[in-house]
Amino acid sequence: MATVRIYGDENRTPQPSFYIPNRMDAATLTALVKALGGKENVAFIVEEVLLPAADVMAYIEGSGCKVLRFNFRKSNSRDLREKLLTLMQEGLDVIFVPGRPNSIMGCISDVPKPFMMQLGALHIAPVPVWVGMYRQDVWRAFTTQNDYDWAVVDIRPKLQPGPQTGERLLEAWMEAGEPHYTANPLWGKSLARLVVEGIRKNPNVDLVDGLDGSRLPYGKMLGIAMALSRWLKKNVKEPRLGILLPPGKGGTIANLACLLAGIVPVNINYTSSDAAFESIVRQSGLKHFVSARAFMSKLPQFPWPKGDAIIHLDKTLKALGMPRIASWVAFAKVAPMPLVAKTFDLDKRCGDDEAALLFTSGSSGEPKGVSLTHRMLTANMAQLLCRAWVPVGSPILCSLPIFHSFGLTVTTFLPLVYGFSMVTYPSPLDAKNLNELIEKHKCAIAVSTPTFARSMLRRAGAHTYDSVKYFVVGAEKMQKVLYDEFREKCNVCLLEGYGLTETTPIVGVNLEQKGPTEEQPYFVPSQEFGTIGQVLPGLAVRITDPDDETCSLPLSEQGMIWLKGVNVFKGYIGREDLNEGIFRDGWFKTGDLGSVDLNGFLKLGGRRSRFSKIGGEMVPHEVVENAIEGFVELPPGFTGRAVAVMGVPDEAKGEALVLLSAVHQGQLSAVLEEIKTHLVEQGIPRLWAPREIIPVEAIPALPTGKMDLKGCQMLAYEALNIKS
Repeated sequence: MATVRIYGDENRTPQPSFYIPNRMDAATLTALVKALGGKENVAFIVEEVLLPAADVMAYIEGSGCKVLRFNFRKSNSRDLREKLLTLMQEGLDVIFVPGRPNSIMGCISDVPKPFMMQLGALHIAPVPVWVGMYRQDVWRAFTTQNDYDWAVVDIRPKLQPGPQTGERLLEAWMEAGEPHYTANPLWGKSLARLVVEGIRKNPNVDLVDGLDGSRLPYGKMLGIAMALSRWLKKNVKEPRLGILLPPGKGGTIANLACLLAGIVPVNINYTSSDAAFESIVRQSGLKHFVSARAFMSKLPQFPWPKGDAIIHLDKTLKALGMPRIASWVAFAKVAPMPLVAKTFDLDKRCGDDEAALLFTSGSSGEPKGVSLTHRMLTANMAQLLCRAWVPVGSPILCSLPIFHSFGLTVTTFLPLVYGFSMVTYPSPLDAKNLNELIEKHKCAIAVSTPTFARSMLRRAGAHTYDSVKYFVVGAEKMQKVLYDEFREKCNVCLLEGYGLTETTPIVGVNLEQKGPTEEQPYFVPSQEFGTIGQVLPGLAVRITDPDDETCSLPLSEQGMIWLKGVNVFKGYIGREDLNEGIFRDGWFKTGDLGSVDLNGFLKLGGRRSRFSKIGGEMVPHEVVENAIEGFVELPPGFTGRAVAVMGVPDEAKGEALVLLSAVHQGQLSAVLEEIKTHLVEQGIPRLWAPREIIPVEAIPALPTGKMDLKGCQMLAYEALNIKS
């Protein structure tokens, strides 16, 4: 039987107060009433159209308590306020009991935005109450259904009187929900155990290789990975192993084998520059790397390690021999789970132990290492599936690189844990083949960037995406024209999301829309264009003044986004100099600007740091600037900065770089080509090259000598006739 746990009894006020929970069922309402001293001490307020569930209403009507009914569309806020104050003057605590609007599972609250606004307009400072419902099941660790294992009722401190009550109420709910989600004992488990258990539940689900059409059942793949893991454990003595492979059988087997061997996989960007690769190797202490000869031959310019540092996956598996691999395949299928766990010591590394290491670019171009723990990976996968329902066996298009956190978490580990079929392809750029795979295998989930999705749209037919339930795009801002074109041509709704390597990665995502129905006119939306969706369960958001981190802003005002939650990392490896500036009292500063509306939708307003996202890649301005600065010839007597790189909106790729130049005034096309050639020679991707040169009299500077970024942006926008 489900239990209800009460928290925050110390936050009860001595005077009668107005209590507002985010949701209520009969059990949690009963517990709250008991915590407030019993039925003789409370009154209820309900909306007569958005009524609570039948069992909740039965409890309310049978309680003998006073019940204040109102109609959202007809009630006058002043009259409602007077009635509420009258009840409180009678010595009664008043509990607002939310109804059940039409909404997707796992939403933050059952109080739609218009109700939040009206409750705030009452100008009665409320006591926020967080009601969370939890399960010991990675399918839906947080739930809004009646199938929970336990629920919490957390009474928070009474809000101060004042405006924007709704925003402060939402913030209090999220901050209350975060520690309860984080405390779920599920996150202490080993990712290796969860993957093995998931595969053994679904041994006949396939990984489909999009290149050759071959199928590899998960049960057989687990046996192959077991055989490889034993070899790795014997031959790799370092705690981490580099992986240089695209999405597919090889990349999945290599990562799974690392988990089984207790080795941390470091999936490396194989488009990295020489300097970036050297930095990754140095920071992570890598001495061995897994790759495949066929893949290596396609990247002759990559600085491949020499000698026996490379473990050729194809050669190693062949050397292990079919009889040995076959024996492990049989073991994977029939051995009792306790024996499997003991053989591979599955629970030795778990919880806060490092499960994977990824690298993200820094402001100076130096890659930054992000340690993803078992806890972070498991919790973030569950956070997503608390909201998005997909049947077991549903195919997922897996074409994102596994050196990106979304490609590793969502399109590598998640299918194995939850039993979704993987349809893999080594590149997200091949739009024609990706479309064919989606249509042929009836993929339920497709994930891309707006840039890649635009290319896919051009090659799509009217029914290409008929099977797709979720077509998620992220990594760069989605343009409205692309959204509209997908709807018009393919009847597909692109769902924008947002994540960071540092958050494992998902923070929020739009999902299929829930709207009013004939039976229920009130709803909590699950999709809002121009936002990245509702913040996931278990995450708390704080907004501060971008120029004063100690000054908190209401959630609805744009400012610096701070996050707290179980999926948020603890800091870059070996970079205490950076970590000191991005953490405050357990909160992580994302570097992005944004705001949150009363339904919990996060809207991004731009990046604070000097990066641009171009075609889904984070491009550091300073790296490009420094390379160009060292290349250009300065006129005699020239002082000051010669060039500045700025990001500007670009319809095709989200953003583009332009070069402000104080030393180039003529023959700009020829100069630009020379600069592009130089950047490529320096190992800088051509994607990072400026789109054009904008001649300026001088690069704006602040009195301190630092570049005036705002002034530079104004020059770029004026020259290109862009409205800010």
